[in-house]
Parts: sequence; structure tokens; C-alpha cells
Amino acid sequence: MQKDREDRKNFPILSIRILLYIIYLFPALIIQSCYSSVAVKGTPVEELALTRDEVTTRKADREAEKEAVYVLSRLKENKVFVEIAGIPEYRIGPLDVLEISSHVGNKVTATTVTVDNRGRISYSFIDDLEVAGLAPSQLDGMLTKEIANYIKNPRIDILVKEFKSKSVLILGELASLRTTHISQARSGKIYLKGKTTLMDLIALAGGYTVDADIKNVKLMKRGKTYRINLYDIIEKGDERLNVIVDDGDVIDVPELPEYGERVYVMGEVNSQGVYSLKDAQDLLAAIALAGSFTSLAKEENTLIVRAYEPGKSPLVMMADLKALLRKADLRQNIPLEDGDLVYVPRMRIGDINEWIANTKPLLDLLLYPAEFEEKYFLRRFLHFDRRK
Repeated sequence: MQKDREDRKNFPILSIRILLYIIYLFPALIIQSCYSSVAVKGTPVEELALTRDEVTTRKADREAEKEAVYVLSRLKENKVFVEIAGIPEYRIGPLDVLEISSHVGNKVTATTVTVDNRGRISYSFIDDLEVAGLAPSQLDGMLTKEIANYIKNPRIDILVKEFKSKSVLILGELASLRTTHISQARSGKIYLKGKTTLMDLIALAGGYTVDADIKNVKLMKRGKTYRINLYDIIEKGDERLNVIVDDGDVIDVPELPEYGERVYVMGEVNSQGVYSLKDAQDLLAAIALAGSFTSLAKEENTLIVRAYEPGKSPLVMMADLKALLRKADLRQNIPLEDGDLVYVPRMRIGDINEWIANTKPLLDLLLYPAEFEEKYFLRRFLHFDRRK
């Protein structure tokens, strides 16, 4: 306990060290690219086979992920519903409340029955009839057959009055969870009444808020997480992404990042910084926003770092800005994605592996600041403190 207090007491010193590291980080990044040009220890960037192969592989991964989502939008049945003669019907389950109507001539007698925890009901002459998983029309047929043993030509109608057996959990930027601008993150349960798509569910939740990041909605289903772009459903009409939700699913509509979707432009440009992806949708736009490159830039060796995660090798692509600007080679104008880092070096980078290794602290700092603090400062600071 005493040690924890000391760690918190010394934490301001830690923050100062982080700031100092940021100050020294960018010059170090430029210097290491200069040294790399002197001695080539690995694969030169211009010979890098990573670009085409890795782009193809990652594109295939994204397509496979999309196809998995497409499958979820074509379901004919799940725990919530089943299609009978092409019509989706709700599956009855424990705690659902049913209204069973019996017709005798012009007289109708309606009885309310609750399905017990074991998925059974008792009605008229029938005790402990298993109904869980049946659609109302299926129960109608079963109950009519059973009652026919006691009553001649019975007529039965089944209506689900209360739906309490199937539900999904919703999280994040949904209107039903946000009463004010300053309300804390909350969750809510929505009971399903039949075949329900993702867009149906969002409508039931009151729609998403203005702060919702609709391009990164998460669907958690049976231990797997699917990322779904609602923008493609709404603006492009891609109904294949409008998945059918199931009992027990969790839907999270995250909040937009503080600065929205962004790209980082660094190295030999006149204005290093963070720029909105909306304004920097491709390499040329990003360089223009950064005030073009300096006279020291090795523009034909421009790098784009994508899909970085701590502990994993990022995708590194090379673009020839010189060919783009002087020869109008539009193939070099790579479309950018959220989180991309564009780096214009001062000298030709000789060893791409060494450059990636030296750049990882910068990527951690930009994209995963909490993990950066833990990895590069907190552990070392505490270790040094213990040694004292």
C-alpha cells in the first residue's frame, strides 16, 4: 500500500518524462533514417515484396470478414425466429405470455398462459406441454391435435402477448441510452419479438446519436466480434451488412474519437501533424495539407504505415511522390485509411525492418497512448524506483 502511494506521488515526474520523450522522438526518427542509408542491413524499401503480398492478404482477410457478416444477413432461422412457408415466426420460450383463444360456435374464450422456466404450459385438459422453440402456428397445430382427444373439432388461436424470453444488449451512442450530453455510458436490454435486423434494433433503441461512430459498430455474437459499417447500409444501400440479430447478442455503437478519423503526416514536410481523414483521403491530399515536402525530402521513398497493433508488424507501403507529381503517375496516390501514418524521409531508408523497429514507439504513442505509457515509462520508472 505504501508503495502504491509512492508511485502515485512520483507520477507527475513520469508525465514530464513522457513529454521529454515526445520532444526527442521526432529528431531521432529522422536521424535513424539517415544512418540507414549508409549501411544497408536488410531489404531496401524499393525491393520490398511486403507491399503487394501484404495488401493482397489483408484485403482477402477483410473480404472474408465481410462474407461472414453477409451470412448473418441471410439467416432463415435462429433462436428468435423460424421461417414457415416463407414467413418468419417468433419462437416461443420461457417466461413468454401467451393468449390462447378457443372457438365454440360464435363464442370465443381467451385464456392467458405463461410459459414456465422449463418451456412448458398447461392448458385445458393438457398438462406440461413442451412449447419452447415452437412458432405460434406450430403450437396451434399441436394444441389443436391434443384438444381433439377431448373436444370435437376444436378451433384454437395462439397469440404471443408478452415477449420475455429473447433479448439483446445494447451499448454506446444510442438515443435510448443518452438522456443528456453528459450522461455516462449505459447499457439496455431490448426484448426481441421476431426476426430483427441490426437497423431494426437501432430503430427500437431510438436511433444513434450525433456522436456515434457508425462506421465501427460492433456486434458480439457467441464469442466472436464483427465490425459493421452502418454508413454502407444507410448511404450505399448494402443490405448484406444488415445482419439479423439473435438472442444474447451484444451491439456496441461507439463514440466518435475526439478528433474523428485522422491520419498522421510526419518527416520532411513543412507542417507535421494530425489531419482529418475527411480532408486527407489520399496521399496527395495529405501532403498538400502538410504544406508539401521540404527540400531535404526523399519523396520517392515516402512510406505509408497501416493497420498497426502493438506487438504486431504493421503493413508498410512505399509510394513514389516524385513520380506522382512530376510524371502524373496516379498509381502512387494511395487512398488513406483512418490511423495511417505518412512518413516522408530525409534520406533513402536502407533497412525497412530497422526503421519499423525504431518507429514502433512513435506508433504506440500516437495510436495507443495508454499502452505506450505502461510499456515505455511506467514499468521502467517503477523498476528504477524499487532499485532506490
